[in-house]
Amino acid sequence: MFCLVSWKIAMRTVFIILSFVAAVYADTQCVAVGGTCQEDHQPCGAYQSGLCDGAANRKCCVPSASATYCGLVRLITRAEWGARPPTARSTIPTPVDFTFIHHTVGNRCFDQSTCSAQMRNIQGYHMDANGWGDIGYSYCIGEDGYAYEGRGWGVEGAHTYNYNRVSHGISYFGNFNNALPNEKALNAGQQLIDCGVSQNHIKSNYRLLGHRDVSATECPGHLLYDEIRTWPRYG
Repeated sequence: MFCLVSWKIAMRTVFIILSFVAAVYADTQCVAVGGTCQEDHQPCGAYQSGLCDGAANRKCCVPSASATYCGLVRLITRAEWGARPPTARSTIPTPVDFTFIHHTVGNRCFDQSTCSAQMRNIQGYHMDANGWGDIGYSYCIGEDGYAYEGRGWGVEGAHTYNYNRVSHGISYFGNFNNALPNEKALNAGQQLIDCGVSQNHIKSNYRLLGHRDVSATECPGHLLYDEIRTWPRYG
């Protein structure tokens, strides 16, 4: 009996040691390639699987040397998503007083390739069908957790009638009347606003509003509208 108990204790000790070594080794693999192990809902230039211990959503973040960030959020630049050159462009005074949240009412997207295609489609519609000089939004947010550069900071948009010269417009890919964007997208939107404030594109005492607050529209969707009403600076 004593030998059996001793054997069980020894095996449990070996298991604990091996588990610890495996965890250290796995994270060490990530560190060795210049990465950091984190949950995959957090902003990151690129994730590699299999290099971190723990839950399946704990992955190795290896930021690309060429990646562009605004604070904590990864920006996909116009060049990266394949934007057409604008046919007209007008700057606005910054920092602005307002930030407006929209939804595109089209399809949701969860990866850079699909979201980039969405940006090209929206830009084409805004320019060719609406006759605008560029995509209407300042930025769009995908459920990959990235912010896609539209007109960008300090450029007059075509997103919120009567407010385009005093605001930036951030739009979520999708229709959010009956669903919410995922956590990565919601975080990215708030982080983009925080970055705009820190870089003096948005006033620190800005007002956050939904499109429907100033226009007869369902935008940004019933559930997303309820969500942003819980965010700092709403109203």
